[in-house]
Amino acid sequence: MSTFAAPKGIPEYYPPDSAAFVAVRSALITAADRAGYASIELPIFEDTALYARGVGASTDVVSKEMYTFADRGGRSVTLRPEGTAGVVRAVIEHGLDRGTLPVKLSYSGPFFRYERPQAGRYRQLQQVGVEAIGVDDPALDAEVIAVADAGFRAVGLTGFRLELTSLGDDTCRPAYRELLQAFLRALPLDDETRARAELNPLRVLDDKRPEVRALMADAPLMVDHLSDACREHYEQVKLHLDDLGVPYVENPRMVRGLDYYTKTTFEFVHDGLGAQSGIGGGGRYDGLMAELGGQPLSGVGFGIGVDRTLLASRAEGLTVADPARCDVFCVPLGEKAKRRLVALAGELRAAGVRVDLAYGGRGLKGAMKAADRSGARFALVLGERDLDAGTIGVKNLGDGTQVDVALEQVSQRVTELVRG
Repeated sequence: MSTFAAPKGIPEYYPPDSAAFVAVRSALITAADRAGYASIELPIFEDTALYARGVGASTDVVSKEMYTFADRGGRSVTLRPEGTAGVVRAVIEHGLDRGTLPVKLSYSGPFFRYERPQAGRYRQLQQVGVEAIGVDDPALDAEVIAVADAGFRAVGLTGFRLELTSLGDDTCRPAYRELLQAFLRALPLDDETRARAELNPLRVLDDKRPEVRALMADAPLMVDHLSDACREHYEQVKLHLDDLGVPYVENPRMVRGLDYYTKTTFEFVHDGLGAQSGIGGGGRYDGLMAELGGQPLSGVGFGIGVDRTLLASRAEGLTVADPARCDVFCVPLGEKAKRRLVALAGELRAAGVRVDLAYGGRGLKGAMKAADRSGARFALVLGERDLDAGTIGVKNLGDGTQVDVALEQVSQRVTELVRG
């Protein structure tokens, strides 16, 4: 009989490596919590039209990468490829924009894109994201960026950089688009690239082929054609980042893969990841809420790849989590000892100590091997003679020393040892 395997392109995290994944995700979420972002749990799938309208029909995400299918009722639904459109839909649907603004929300979980699997590029990707909706304030843009920066630094990363630009808005982007298209029409582009230039000329700026990059060397850049308001907004964002101590480099050729971005746009890059160097990014999306049927309110947010952040931590040789499953491992020798240790494990867990126990009646040698594999710092060894004496052996698994402790005192003593 053949065995099953996980679907292609989907990473799995299992012990002991799963501890590092959880630690990275928790660090990113904690950074958002500290800035006042409340949690929102989003559906795994949404109406397909939400992404076609919100993300942009011309994007690779919508045109090539979405997992779209008809449900049993014949409705077209799509596994979520990104988080912002779903958050904005939820804000509109539940009237969150009718209260205090900005609405500040954070989320985490799996997202889905049908891509060619490679290191750091998965078909099920894990993200942490934040969205701040309802206020157009450069200080809020800077806060969102600083939250991401703080999350990376909490993981311990140092080898990343923040790239920043402005993509303008409806007051200046249309004129720039015409200018860029006129430039592109004069170039000897292949048919596919020329078609892309007519549909979304900004995409050509992001073309990775050396021959296209050479042709684009003198292309006009959006930052040189910003309206006065957009330029002032961008300068204020940079000033706030300076005040927050968040370093950045300007990248006027940056193009994000989603159409809704306006004004402030950013990406965090880690060169230790090779071709898939982006570990997170985002920006402002001033027209998205109105596009999805809500008030004409602005928003700004980011999505951080947990998978890629974990890969970056490995590239830097960081130990981001203790892989130990427990602090204390109980080793019973006999049924009476097991009953006492099961109860003691319950007491210790109630006191906040992580405890496991050797189940299945294995002998002392096998149980101690299990204790070592668990990563526990201490083992509690209890046999029939210990019960008669009213004591229990507390063994330090680090140095091998063991002391006998009175049974009535062991819960307090072990709790002190673990916390000390």
